[in-house]
Amino acid sequence: MECGWEIATFILRSGPTKASSPLELLDNQLITRNAKRKSQRSGKASLDQESPSPKPTTIKGFRECTVHSQLKSVTQESGFDRLKVMSNLEVIAGNLRGIRLAIEAACVRANRSPESVQLVAVTKYAELEWVRDLVELGETQLGESRPQQLCHRVAELAGDVRWHMIGHLQRNKVDMVVPAAELIHSVDSLRLLRKIESSAAAVGKRSRILLEVNVSGEDSKDGFTPEELRSHWQEILDLKHVDVQGLMTMAPHSDQAESARQFFRQLRELRDELAARSESRLTLPELSMGMSGDFEVAIEEGATLIRIGSRIFDGLSRPE
Repeated sequence: MECGWEIATFILRSGPTKASSPLELLDNQLITRNAKRKSQRSGKASLDQESPSPKPTTIKGFRECTVHSQLKSVTQESGFDRLKVMSNLEVIAGNLRGIRLAIEAACVRANRSPESVQLVAVTKYAELEWVRDLVELGETQLGESRPQQLCHRVAELAGDVRWHMIGHLQRNKVDMVVPAAELIHSVDSLRLLRKIESSAAAVGKRSRILLEVNVSGEDSKDGFTPEELRSHWQEILDLKHVDVQGLMTMAPHSDQAESARQFFRQLRELRDELAARSESRLTLPELSMGMSGDFEVAIEEGATLIRIGSRIFDGLSRPE
């Protein structure tokens, strides 16, 4: 079964030409890329004149943007038709748009601005090509779980990319991570904190970090207990080469996102308590909490950094 060219109409959010939000930036990136691809295809393909184009639909508060999408071929597999139409970048862009809309909806429920939430795109299992597509779409806050891969990708992806170290960090890997990471999310012990202090001093840097807290008390998770942070807080305040930006946690794994709420709330309350004890020396503005399955609940409870990986790359296949 063959299918000719068709026109797909996408309704994009209204606003000024210059993007004023992450969602509008993504839309503008897609418009620009599609315009370039259309120009490159000029003379190589034409629209099927026998099939009339569908009329664009107008929605209040939106403007129309007609984007030409090639519906290349339809193959039959196990009795089902499968469309082969989307590039990796287009799949990632669609996933990002869904995530951005979910962020906006959660912020509306929490009476917050979407700009108060930073998406950290986790690239641990992503192909380098996919990561390049992310950067092309305007996502420049990227997270890595493995120190060696973080350092490799810092070298591979030049430009305005900010790398977050979000995975477990051993002390023997600190010296390679401190110069490369914009923010280390996973500082889970005093010994690690002291090592980062000495490493940052050696390179003349004040390293931005988050303190990982095991709010749930699970044996399988790393992190300070709340009581450990309370008892050692003065020592943490006295560090000269570490800039404590806030706290991080991971909720217990669950298929029910709502079950994470109590742990996110406890982290926020602990942050507020520690900030009050800091006498303006630390304001702790950041809360890193929420991943692909529970980030909306995390936003409702005050997350400023959400770490999302699998939802961004859903639908992509690795090259054979």
